[in-house]
Formats: sequence, C-alpha cells, structure tokens
Amino acid sequence: MRIFDLMAEKGHEQIVFCREDSVGLRAIISIHDTTLGPALGGCRMWNYKSEDEALTDVLRLSRGMTYKAAIAGLNLGGGKAVIIGDPKTEKREELFRAFGIFVESLNGRYITAEDVGTSVGDMEWVRQETKHVTGLSRSLGGGGDPSPLTAIGVHSGMRACAQEVFGNDSLHGLKIAVQGLGHVGYSLIGHLAREGAQLVVADIDEQKVDRVVKEYSVETADVDNIHATEADIFAPCALGSVINDQTIDRLRCKIVAGAANNQLEDINKHGKALFEKGIVYAPDYVINAGGLINVANELQGYNREKALVEVKNIYNIVAMILNLSKKEKIPTVVASNRLAERRIEQIARIKKTWVPATTR
Repeated sequence: MRIFDLMAEKGHEQIVFCREDSVGLRAIISIHDTTLGPALGGCRMWNYKSEDEALTDVLRLSRGMTYKAAIAGLNLGGGKAVIIGDPKTEKREELFRAFGIFVESLNGRYITAEDVGTSVGDMEWVRQETKHVTGLSRSLGGGGDPSPLTAIGVHSGMRACAQEVFGNDSLHGLKIAVQGLGHVGYSLIGHLAREGAQLVVADIDEQKVDRVVKEYSVETADVDNIHATEADIFAPCALGSVINDQTIDRLRCKIVAGAANNQLEDINKHGKALFEKGIVYAPDYVINAGGLINVANELQGYNREKALVEVKNIYNIVAMILNLSKKEKIPTVVASNRLAERRIEQIARIKKTWVPATTR
C-alpha cells in the first residue's frame, strides 16, 4: 500500500519493476503523466544504497520530467527509469538489451534516453530491442550526446537571471561556483570561461577537477562546501537535494542556476526560503531542459539548428517565470509550476471535450 500511496501523493500513473536475474538487471520505470503525450525521460544507472532510495529517486525525477516537458512546450509527458548498479563496473550489452525489452513491453507509453551513468552507446544497445529510445548517435540519425545542449540551455537561463538581478545579461566578470564537472558541468565551464566569467569548481572526482584546472583558469573548492562560496551565481550540476536545511543558510550568492535535477530537497519549503532571502532561483527542470528538447527533436527527425533555437529559448522561458514571480510576489518554483500545470490542464480539458469534426 505504501507504493500506491506514494503514487497517489504526486499523481503518478504507473510504476514498472523490471527484473532479469540472468543479467543482474534491477530497474524501475516510472510514468508520471501522459496528458501531453508519451512519457519521455532518461535511464539513470546508479549504485543506490537501497531499493527505497532508487524508488524515491525515480518518482521525483519522472514528476520533474512532466513539468519540464510542459514548460518547454513539448508534446510529451514525464517518465524516468533507474537501473540499480555501478555504471563503472556493471555495464554490459545484455543488461541494456534486457532493459530494452521491458521498455518495448510498454508499447510507446515510455520513451527512454541516456542519463546520469548511461551513454549514447548504452542507448544503442537498448535500441536493439525497442524503437522507443532517443539520445542516439548522429550516425544513426540521432542528436548524439545531449549534454552540450543541456549546457547551452543552462548558460542561456543564467543570462536571463543575470539580466533580472544585475540589469545586464552578460556573465563577463561574474563569479560563478560550479558544483559537478560531469558531461554537462564540463560543457558549461567552456561556455562560461569563453564569456569571461570567474570560475570556482568542485567535483567528487579529482580527475575531472584536474582536467578543468589544466584547460581553464579556475579556482577549486571542496565539493561539500562549494555552495558556501561567495559568488554571484551558484550552479549545482551534480546530484539533487543540494539546497536543504543544512546548506540554505550558508549560501552566499545572488542566483542559484544549475543543471542538476531536484536541487531543492523540499521544493516548496526551500523554494520559499530562497525567495525570502532574495536569491533568484532558476527552477532546475526549466533551466536544464536543453537535453530533453534535443532528444525530443529526434522523434520528428533530428535537426540540429532547430534544436539549438529551441534550447536557447530557455532564456525567454526563464525570463517569463522571473517576471511572473516578481509580479505575483511568489517564489519562482511556484511561478514555473503554475505555468506548466496551466498548460497540462488546458490540454486535458481539450481531450475530454473535443470531438473530431468527422463525428460532429
């Protein structure tokens, strides 16, 4: 009953538990809402401490995808998958092909893609068993690694926040603390460095830190304390819940804008706290939607130029949210949720009342 209670709490439609002992597959697929279209969301592979932790993560992530697709104007619903395992040691063709069989069994209700701990190559294994997969290589007609597009979207959203706070959307000379130097964080560093931002970076992987230090003029900080760095912008680009009861009072920034999902441990409590502190927060599912926009373009025949235009429009979406937040005197998370929910409700109303012209 606990699982059904969890589903009812946030409106999830379906959870699929996937097990194939012969290859060691333990995965969970979560479909949150399909009002706007089939649920699209990446497959994350992570060495979760428990099944409960994996379930909590996939439920939060899939709900976030519903809002991300809605606010980005995509005709897609929200879904996500997690594979329980160590992505550094347990990746195998047979594991991902087994996962693909489960995806195929959903008949298009869920479309998968790469995510934390998985890659374009992994999705090509999944593709052997199902057509309901995106994030494929350019050679197969896909968009390739979506991380660079996600980074472009984050960069665009940061500029919109800077315009709101500083009256200028240039990031030149601003001090930006970046937590997490994975695919997206690394790409983001390149954009920020080329624009002339002052950078402070941190990651649990020292090799990633060393790489960025060698390539760019950056300072480094402890990964557990970088949020407390005095900076104009704090950019969480690692895992979620970085803004919580322990960290929020230690923030010394004017803007929080990063690529990580679920940055706020409690979206309502901590979103309100940031608003009351006068810290501008770019809702994570809005500013990091570039990857989703990129893979969604694959469903219609991938066009890189079209994807780039849509990703850069994140600037305008963030600006619209900031304007609504200021006008209504509400936290940005409330403003963005309101806009996303309004679109979902409008489409749901049409689906319930619309009758095709041929049957009227």
